[in-house]
Amino acid sequence: MKIVVLIKQVPDTYEERTLDLTTGWLNRDAGDNIVDEINERALEVALQQKDKDKSTEVVVLAMGPDGAAKAIRKALSMGADSGIHVKDDSLAGSDAIRTAAVLAAALKDVGADIILAGNESTDGRGGVVPAMVAEFLSLPLLGALSVAEFSAGTVSGERRSEEGTLRVSSALPAVVTVTENIAEARFPNFKGILTAKRKPVSTVSVGELEVASTPARSMVVSTSERPVRAAGTKVVDEGTAGTQLAAYLIENRLV
Repeated sequence: MKIVVLIKQVPDTYEERTLDLTTGWLNRDAGDNIVDEINERALEVALQQKDKDKSTEVVVLAMGPDGAAKAIRKALSMGADSGIHVKDDSLAGSDAIRTAAVLAAALKDVGADIILAGNESTDGRGGVVPAMVAEFLSLPLLGALSVAEFSAGTVSGERRSEEGTLRVSSALPAVVTVTENIAEARFPNFKGILTAKRKPVSTVSVGELEVASTPARSMVVSTSERPVRAAGTKVVDEGTAGTQLAAYLIENRLV
């Protein structure tokens, strides 16, 4: 079984995120960039399958600038076998459609049985790229799984919602996304960090892929800084605090 895990390098979720007011893009140079946690959880699912079946091959695929290579090496140190880095200056600012088209083109000849990803990245939270990849490749999509199970020729799992739990399955190959309720990612050990340096990583440009040369991008027409948070209203209880609170809730249509 060959599992390709889509990973993405994103600004650290514990730091303040800002927009470049000129381009309207997320400012990725304002702080540290790390592997998106939801992608690490997807990788953990693949690595657990590899633990069960040593013949399983785990490949990580990332699209991004030079810095994305660090994300790939982190994934290799966790246990992935190899990496693919789609790197091209023309990809800067790509929207979801362009991103999915390029990823699908990079995946076309990889021969993956399962394409695994997080259900949404923490920088954009669009949650649509894996579904678009599935559409481009004409593959079934099992999205937002909190439990994922693989067997010969099939993948199955559970999708949970407020209404209940849905049991889903599909024949392979397929695209699968997981939620933050899936297994927590392992930490790289010393051996993994050393061996990661020797694992193969191939770099691919847009010119090497069968994808339209004209980039699709969402146009940002205006941007503005988030307004400073206003000070709250302090209520001093002099016997009328309950009335004041009720009036505030009614005025702001909170009750």
